[in-house]
Amino acid sequence: MGTHSRPLIGRKKTGKNAHPTRHCMTDELSQIDVKWLRRFRAALRRWHARGGRDLPWRNCRDPYMVWISEVMLQQTTVAAVKPYFERFLNRFPNVAALSAADEADVLRLWEGLGYYSRARNLRKAAQVIVANGGEFPQSIESLLQLPGIGRYTAGAILSFAFDRPAPIVEANTLRLYCRLLGFRDDPRSTAGQRLLWSFAEKLVPAKSPGEFNQAMMDLGATICTPTEPHCDECPVVSSCLAFAAQAQAEIPAPKPRPEITETREAYVAVESSGRYLIYRRPEGQRWAGMWDFPRFELPLASEQQFLERRIAADFGPRVTITERLTQLKHSVTRFRITLDCWLAESNGDDGLTTPHPTAWVVPSEFARYPFSTTGRQFAETLLRELREPNLFRAVGQNT
Repeated sequence: MGTHSRPLIGRKKTGKNAHPTRHCMTDELSQIDVKWLRRFRAALRRWHARGGRDLPWRNCRDPYMVWISEVMLQQTTVAAVKPYFERFLNRFPNVAALSAADEADVLRLWEGLGYYSRARNLRKAAQVIVANGGEFPQSIESLLQLPGIGRYTAGAILSFAFDRPAPIVEANTLRLYCRLLGFRDDPRSTAGQRLLWSFAEKLVPAKSPGEFNQAMMDLGATICTPTEPHCDECPVVSSCLAFAAQAQAEIPAPKPRPEITETREAYVAVESSGRYLIYRRPEGQRWAGMWDFPRFELPLASEQQFLERRIAADFGPRVTITERLTQLKHSVTRFRITLDCWLAESNGDDGLTTPHPTAWVVPSEFARYPFSTTGRQFAETLLRELREPNLFRAVGQNT
């Protein structure tokens, strides 16, 4: 491999003479001078000219396309985003079309990407842009005023669409910056974020900053990977302090793992005259704005009776739980959820008392509504069961 004469930044001495290291941001950025920057940028650009990713939202200066792609890519993989991006742009080709869209239509196209507040904020931000003349903001300050746009997204729009120097820190570049600096502390802490944003600001050049930022992201995504990085293919390995110390596996410091909480919940598909009750989830709940079947956290006992009482109390109709159709398992943040999916029949009174928007829907119309991922799974399972009775009965009968 290789060696480096410079000590690893932030490394702590060990042994009887050990003492805590004290350093500030100036210490960690002290290696970054004009000569270092010139060499680093040149090596990166040469590599990117032959190794950059070919993505549908690349090589365009349309701020709308850049914005949509960057919001979709937050906490989502490139492979997952590609079909969503194409469908979304076909339906809403510009900011005016998105501004005029119905929220349900936007959420339906977003379904499956998760983090649905992002889609709702896209529509809200589009409405703000249109209300202010339809021109996309061209400064960090004005971009940050739009709903759902944070520092990274603002920098990406500014550099990719308008080719203006703006620092970016996202998952791939965060990892890359930490390794280049040999930064062992928590990169998500206030001090860590301050350091990495300062480093990103020093790195980005005045000339072709958009192409440079894309190169940094591509390097992190394809070479400086989370595990087993391809250091032998890295164009800037000679500038990497983590490589010099063979500490790539330890840097960056991993996120603390949250304590997992096991929970049980239930869906209820309430049927009346061939229609099923769904409602739109309100602000403050998971999946706000999405449509769903009635869903409840479960007690330890008397599950069916509990669900019948909750349907009456929360929605109005008196129902009889008939059987459990299937069981789903999924995770949300620190919760690992076992989700029982029940069928129920209305006892003749379909009057609704809930303040939330509701609808009695025939199964063939489920596709018109935006559901959460588990809501869609239940809807599709219900459709299959109606076409092929008893297909899912083996999963669980009344308990």
